[in-house]
Amino acid sequence: MASVQWHARVRKYGAELQRCQLEATPVEQGDYHPLKPIIVTDSRSRRGGRKGSTSSSSSSSSSVAMDPLSSMMEGTDPLSLFAAASASEVPTLSHSSSSVELGRKQRENEDEVGADFEPWSAKRGEILSRFTTTEKLSINLFMGSEKNKASSPSSAVSEKVRTRLEELDDLEEGSQRELLNLSQQDYVKRIEELNQSLKEAWASDQKVKALKIVIQCSKLLSDTSVIQFYPSKFVLITDILDTFGRLVYERIWSMCSDPRPQPDSFSVEDVNDTAKETCLNWFFKIASIRELIPRLYVEAAILKCNRFLNKTGIQETLPRLTAMIRGIGDPLVAVYARAYLCRVGMEVAPHLKDSLNKNFFDLLASFRQIHSDTVQNQLVIQRVEIPVYLTLYSPAIHWILQCVAYRAPDVLLTEMMERCKKLGNNALLLNSVMWAFRPEFVAARATDFIGMIKDCDEAGFPKHLLFGSLGRSLACADPAESERLPILNEAWKVITKVRSPQDYINCAEIWVEFTCRHFTKREVNTVLADIIKHMTPDRAFEDAYPQLQSVMKKILTYFHNFSVLFSMEKFLPFMDMFQKDSVRVEVCKSIMEVFIKHQQELTRDPVILNALLHVCKTMHDSVNALTVEDEKRSLALLINGFIRMVSFGRDFEQQLSFCVEARATFCNLETVIIQLIHTVNQLAMETKRVMGGNHSRKTAAFVRACAAYSFITIPSLTSIFSRLHLYLLSGQVALANQCLSQADAFLKAAVSILPEVPRTISVEGKQRSSEAFLLDFINSFLSTLLVVPDHPEQGVLYLVRGLLNMVQDYTWEDNSDAKVRVYISALPLLAAMSQENYLYTIPKVDSNETLYGGDPKFVAEISRLCETLIGQVLDHLKTLGREEGVRRQGSIAFALFSVLLAHGDLRNNKLNQLAVNLWNLSHKNGYCDTRTSVRTLEHIKQQAQQPELSHLSDMLLRLSLQSRA
Repeated sequence: MASVQWHARVRKYGAELQRCQLEATPVEQGDYHPLKPIIVTDSRSRRGGRKGSTSSSSSSSSSVAMDPLSSMMEGTDPLSLFAAASASEVPTLSHSSSSVELGRKQRENEDEVGADFEPWSAKRGEILSRFTTTEKLSINLFMGSEKNKASSPSSAVSEKVRTRLEELDDLEEGSQRELLNLSQQDYVKRIEELNQSLKEAWASDQKVKALKIVIQCSKLLSDTSVIQFYPSKFVLITDILDTFGRLVYERIWSMCSDPRPQPDSFSVEDVNDTAKETCLNWFFKIASIRELIPRLYVEAAILKCNRFLNKTGIQETLPRLTAMIRGIGDPLVAVYARAYLCRVGMEVAPHLKDSLNKNFFDLLASFRQIHSDTVQNQLVIQRVEIPVYLTLYSPAIHWILQCVAYRAPDVLLTEMMERCKKLGNNALLLNSVMWAFRPEFVAARATDFIGMIKDCDEAGFPKHLLFGSLGRSLACADPAESERLPILNEAWKVITKVRSPQDYINCAEIWVEFTCRHFTKREVNTVLADIIKHMTPDRAFEDAYPQLQSVMKKILTYFHNFSVLFSMEKFLPFMDMFQKDSVRVEVCKSIMEVFIKHQQELTRDPVILNALLHVCKTMHDSVNALTVEDEKRSLALLINGFIRMVSFGRDFEQQLSFCVEARATFCNLETVIIQLIHTVNQLAMETKRVMGGNHSRKTAAFVRACAAYSFITIPSLTSIFSRLHLYLLSGQVALANQCLSQADAFLKAAVSILPEVPRTISVEGKQRSSEAFLLDFINSFLSTLLVVPDHPEQGVLYLVRGLLNMVQDYTWEDNSDAKVRVYISALPLLAAMSQENYLYTIPKVDSNETLYGGDPKFVAEISRLCETLIGQVLDHLKTLGREEGVRRQGSIAFALFSVLLAHGDLRNNKLNQLAVNLWNLSHKNGYCDTRTSVRTLEHIKQQAQQPELSHLSDMLLRLSLQSRA
């Protein structure tokens, strides 16, 4: 088997291609159209008669287009079957009952709070983060005495009642726990511990202790000693109240008779006497609480439990609780009590609008208390300014107005607005109205609101905050077109006078969206100039990066034409305010993301190119040794998107100059360098397309300049496979442009760095063998070598020999067959090189078929090289036989057999016998895939029918299938 004479069979590629084409079948035009639906005739026979009966069968035909997807699922969709089964079990309602049910559901939907209502939970976090303090806080708790109240088993019912009443008295007269000098963090922790204690007491059936905790926590809401922390305290305490209300409700509901009704669907008739008695007991306990504030809050917490007693319980209780709040003297405590009552009311009975409205009108009636002497003295003691104090009301008033305004008619909103006008110093209310009312309502009356803002007292509530609230509404809804410019002018007159940079940017950031949405670059440029003017002194911009980023985001949302954007005089100076590296990079990334998303056409605009080069350079320069790969990949993706959008048309030299500049600018991002090399190769091919292959001296010089760019740049890459593939690609481009010496240099460079390929490479962060990648590259390289002419100063097939020598010397993995697989892959190339006419060529490039013209010496040289390669493969097969590598031996033997079958001249007896031996060897131990073997034999049988391949018939008789014993 070691002595082999290679003879490549003569290939007639044109005839082979013709035989492989599908046979055309004539079709009448009326019978077929590719878009015409397939008509399926379905014939079914009914088998209802006895066996042997001829009259019991009939057929039906239907010409209906059958959907293959629906037919596959017909009758087997489990969800459809379940729905059908459920439908069959539900009794059919009459028309009248269906209408009643539909009407009832419609009314329920109207009464429910929809997704368009912002829940309290969405505001909770913002309140806790906004209203903080550095002062020391205290908690005073009266948790009851620990005296033993256990009674003997024989005690009468009256004794139990007396004991329970004593416990209730003890709720307020017991032992005192006072925690002083708590930081805000400690205070929050203590409140959370009380919430947990409540749950634990309830779980251990200590209901009275749980009620004690709730009452004492509610009393904390009457304490305003650290007034600026009160809104956050309210949030924390009401969390405990919510927990208590839920536990009581679930306890009573669990006592209802089985089967238990669903929580939101039962009626009073479904509640048994035990549950009702327990519910009444809870209300009686709460009614015995002496202090107003804890009694009010705790009863509000279990308001939902009224549903267990009667249908109108909630409707009767809400007005009473609303009236109780009038007894609270502190206006801040009162407004938050109203907010909690409105919150509970919206959860359990959102359709009872009257109580919500009453809370709001009571708020208006008591609004003058804010400016009373009592409040003013308290503020002096705590050293709190009036504007700061008024902001403490905002969360509560916002919530009350949100509840009132939810799905309210414009008539009611207008009435509320008029009532606010009649109050003096109504800035706080006006601010909440603009926050809570529908943006469309505010936008339609924007001019009226501006007039009301002007009439407000600047000392009590800053006007820029009012304009900020107005701006939020106008960002969501548009005022009349004729009013837009006057509105902007009036607003900016106030905003630009704000002295505090932080207050200024907070308000200006809101109005930037209104400006971008309705005006041109001139107005936006004016706004940016004003922002720069206010934020530059004392480097105030360093404390306002979030707001400045928001301004940039809003500008980019409305300006997608980058020619317009960069033509703004103040846009780039505005960007210069982002001097913190991390923020600056984020801003640059946002600019590039918008450019890539919205830039539709290629650009050569120098304004855009210079600006975006600067932006991309900023991103690139942020890369250092600590930058993670994901961040590098993200930046490179954005920069590559920019590079792909740059085109100078037929000014190819300018395009190449841009790539040269970009290479120097983005040298630290390898992915960008790879993109630039691809761009230059595309540029060279575009030159060929435009010139139609008629290269002038100038064009040839340009193509060589492109090749030089790639040849100089590729060695800078660290990825070995990137270098290999780019050398190959650049060599192919050079060949296509008839630059033979450049192509030769690229291909030789690729061969020369093959020894540098490591045995393992990192793929997506994991180390993997490089063999598969190397074999893939070598196969691509071999396919290119068919069209590469030999260098006149080198030997025959010098590139093929150089590649094979590198493969011979390369250190492959242990127990690897990669080297011989390369040898097997080289045989089809050498067989193709020995043909008179090559399978493919490059226009205007004379490959070896032209240079040698089928010279017998050239063909003999190819044959000797093939024989050497086959000998190497056969030696390897012998080695595998000795090393018990029979599975690998069979795979390689079959691969070589396939090459000999496709490319060898099997009329040669020795080559024919070698093919048979390889077949037998591959099947010797039964590891060869049977289906593949069967298809191969069928292929040989078909090939043997051709006159020039008739000798395969004899060989076919000698090939047999063997299964593994």
